Amino acid sequence: MQSENRVFDDFVKFVNGAAGTVAGMAREGESAARERAREWIGGLDFVSREEFEAVKEMAAAARDEAEALRARVETLEKAAKGTDGAGPAA
Repeated sequence: MQSENRVFDDFVKFVNGAAGTVAGMAREGESAARERAREWIGGLDFVSREEFEAVKEMAAAARDEAEALRARVETLEKAAKGTDGAGPAA
């Protein structure tokens, strides 16, 4: 009876050790896969979210400025047309 428990205990220890080894291998494999993915993605020309948001804000500011300049030019053109056609004849 004592020997049967010992064999069973040894088997349980073996299975626990194997499970720990397999779990360690899985963690190591996942870590290696993540590192390879980071290297692959890092090699591509992606921008960070912060950089994207900064450029997006710059584009919006440039668009607003262009609209303001367009309105200013239209105002100046109207003023120029008003003085060209309504001025005294020389």
